[in-house]
Amino acid sequence: MDSAVIVFPGSNCDRDLAVALETVTGKAPRMVWHRDTDLSGVDFIAVPGGFSYGDYLRSGAMAARSPVMQAVVEAAGRGVPVLGICNGFQILTEAGLLPGALMRNASLHFLCKPVKLSVENSQTLFTSGYQAGETITIPIAHHDGNYQADPETLDRLEGGGRVAFRYATGCNGSARDIAGIVNDAGNVLGMMPHPERALEPAHGNTDGRRLFEAALGALATA
Repeated sequence: MDSAVIVFPGSNCDRDLAVALETVTGKAPRMVWHRDTDLSGVDFIAVPGGFSYGDYLRSGAMAARSPVMQAVVEAAGRGVPVLGICNGFQILTEAGLLPGALMRNASLHFLCKPVKLSVENSQTLFTSGYQAGETITIPIAHHDGNYQADPETLDRLEGGGRVAFRYATGCNGSARDIAGIVNDAGNVLGMMPHPERALEPAHGNTDGRRLFEAALGALATA
């Protein structure tokens, strides 16, 4: 199974994500520079956190218009799983792969700490390693993680089982405490918390590891 990590100017979590993918699969991912457009043969795409283009304009707005993102959109349309974490989630919304937008935290402060998440849907490719209603701990590190969408969109997300994770005790002002969502097809997940930072016991817990094991394991046996 071949995976890829997209790298933008300003990314700072790409190597963490690459380590997570290699740890789970035993194979190093392709590191794809944002100007490249060849994602042929890739079975799994990860869009990492960081501060692409220094978060100028809006977080993720410039990265979403990089040449590689058209290839990511096309791959997602073919059913290739795409995981966007933190800035990656912001990029996926800016690219139109997921609805809504990530706004400045309600506190107007950068937040960096472990948080409790409720697993809202355990039936997706990414969340099948969890139990619905389970509480897990995953770190956050963001300034613009306040997820917002219009009420109709929020209702569609809730009604379609597309809310994957929710902050268990509130966090950054996100509408309905949403921490992560999937697209209609279920092959694109955007989430603000960093599962790659909860992979090994040295990280404090391994709750994030199950996300990678579930998604990548399912692909490996497909």
